[in-house]
Amino acid sequence: MNKTKERFMKIAALAAAITLTAGMPLGSPNSEDAPAQLMAYANTDFNYTPGTLGAINYAKYTDHIEITGCANGTTSLEIPDTIDGLPVTAIQMYAFQLCSLTSISLPDSITKIGGYSFGMSSELTSVKLPANLEVIELHAFEMCPKLETVEFPDHTVEIHSKAFDSTPWLDAKRKEGPLVIINGTLLDGTTAKGDIVIPSDVKYVSSSAFARNSNITSVVFPPTINKISDNTFFFCDNLTSVEAVGATAIESMAFAYCNKLSSLKLSNKLKTIDSYAFSDITNSATITFYGTKDDWDKVEKSANDKFLNNAKLIFEEPPVIQDILYGDTNCDGQVLLNDAILILQYLGNPDAYPLSDEAKANADVSGNGDGLTNKDALAIQKYILKNISSLPET
Repeated sequence: MNKTKERFMKIAALAAAITLTAGMPLGSPNSEDAPAQLMAYANTDFNYTPGTLGAINYAKYTDHIEITGCANGTTSLEIPDTIDGLPVTAIQMYAFQLCSLTSISLPDSITKIGGYSFGMSSELTSVKLPANLEVIELHAFEMCPKLETVEFPDHTVEIHSKAFDSTPWLDAKRKEGPLVIINGTLLDGTTAKGDIVIPSDVKYVSSSAFARNSNITSVVFPPTINKISDNTFFFCDNLTSVEAVGATAIESMAFAYCNKLSSLKLSNKLKTIDSYAFSDITNSATITFYGTKDDWDKVEKSANDKFLNNAKLIFEEPPVIQDILYGDTNCDGQVLLNDAILILQYLGNPDAYPLSDEAKANADVSGNGDGLTNKDALAIQKYILKNISSLPET
């Protein structure tokens, strides 16, 4: 293919993408999803060659392939792990939005599923996510009215705003409990009420996880969570207090419109505060900062942030945070078979074999957020027998 023709194809592909997305729910500049969408567009690489393989449309880059869609009317699709000798690593934004797919097979080579990629797919009933998946972007499976089954890989996946909203799968998960937790990711807390303490096994809280929830009053993050993502508490108008001593970043619109926020606890781990993190908050608050004023001054933040400038700052010594050694049920500093046995004894008779809070935190290795189960004991046994490589990292 000559360079002129290739350049024309790239321009045509971009024009088609613009046409395809016209009228789609992109969000207004002031909407809670705007920051993430703008970032996605800014990071888009248009230096590719479009191609087709059967019903599959794809973008070919120098070192990988990204799936861009499929032929109209396709109902079943199996995506290979390589095309033209290059690994298939992503499903692009909008790839299968409004499609007719009833089933799709995704290769384990995929690490990212783009925003809106399966949104409003009216016939999709189930999906098995790739074993190496790292990120599911915003609204990826939103408004799939028949999506009842989602199989996740056995590790923490970064799931962005409203990725599964308006699906039977999420509706069912919400009925199981007010916090929807999948393998260490707190996906949804929009039905939670009152004072919330996020379980210690949670490593990541999805953007918009509590957005527009008027029923929560306070939230305590475990130190394992290192950022407050975009829109996490967007328009939580009765939220008064948040503790996030492990946070290194507070992202865009994380607390926008939280006009009752009066107490915020942070630590010297904090490095950045987005200039829109506290957008449109009119009240003042007390910020307890576990560190020195010098530490606070080093935090990257806007000098014109009204919320921060009006806040009362209190500097205290950093709290002592207990490290978690997953699997160490008896808290002796090692993971052995008797740790699994102790879990089973506790489950059989908790009065005879009580466990401390530290022991329970160590023993909850499955990351399901449902407390200790037989699965935790089984995971430790497998670890001892070398059938798995390691327990979850802290």
